[in-house]
Amino acid sequence: MKNFFSIKDVVNVYDIIKESILLKKNPYNFQNIGRNRTIGLVFFNPSLRTRISCQKAAFNLGCNVWTLDIKNDSWKIEMHDGGIMKDTQEHIKEAISVMSIYCDILAVRALPNLLDKNYDYKEILFKKILYYSKVPVVNLESATLHPLQSLADVITIAEHSSFFKKKSKVVLSWAPHVNPLPHSVANSFSQWITKIRELDFIITYPNGYDLHKKFLHGVKISNNQNESFKNADFIYAKNWSSYLYYGKIIVHDFKWMINQEKMKLTNNAKFMHCLPVRRNIVVEDSVLNSKNSIVLEQSKNRIYAAQIIFLKILQSL
Repeated sequence: MKNFFSIKDVVNVYDIIKESILLKKNPYNFQNIGRNRTIGLVFFNPSLRTRISCQKAAFNLGCNVWTLDIKNDSWKIEMHDGGIMKDTQEHIKEAISVMSIYCDILAVRALPNLLDKNYDYKEILFKKILYYSKVPVVNLESATLHPLQSLADVITIAEHSSFFKKKSKVVLSWAPHVNPLPHSVANSFSQWITKIRELDFIITYPNGYDLHKKFLHGVKISNNQNESFKNADFIYAKNWSSYLYYGKIIVHDFKWMINQEKMKLTNNAKFMHCLPVRRNIVVEDSVLNSKNSIVLEQSKNRIYAAQIIFLKILQSL
């Protein structure tokens, strides 16, 4: 594996899920691979699970780690080309090139501004990072994708189902939020789930919240949340802002919040969310606190999703 930007960098989804679960059972088996290697973690945006899970994954592999919070620990970086740098001290070209000199894998989080659809969906910033880096790059969430989260999600679903043997119904449900959020989790989740033929997948959301068509190929779509929940085995709640009215909130009521009444329509479904989650806005307490909530297991599997990707890259160096 040269880089990890999306599911397209994975040869076989089934194999990487199986390998991740095996790695989870024996997380320290490959420390010889990571010895004397360094992983750099770069955050243009805040992080809790991604930062700590990647640090833990690197430690499990015997790697050294450095972490850089761009907003608090770095010179202000100029992202655009050809301008006169009056208010910024360092250009993305030198910044990424230098950072990559100091590690064997460069892992970067760079969220969208949700202002310029064309800029975000062309992944212009992340393409620059890939171009200027002198070492393999791992996507810790970009303008349109969050592949490590989705790998952790499918690992979690695998552990709570027999999806290698029989069908399970997975519902990705839009849920309300007070802020406009990126599409990256929903986009990536759709990419990964549709590669697993044993999963019956449906996305439900209000009118006006369609994702980009390239992430909906072959996906069942419904604007009826209650109907979608019927006989579901997994409910994954996530907010995203409008793609059509880019970055906007166009539904302001909380009728789409996940509650116990809706969960009763399911096949005793497991509840999933990538976290952080706004309680009693996205999902009510009773659902999040229930025994069917597996959000903490998703978070734990972020370690092994990152670890298997780091391992694959290190083995190819």
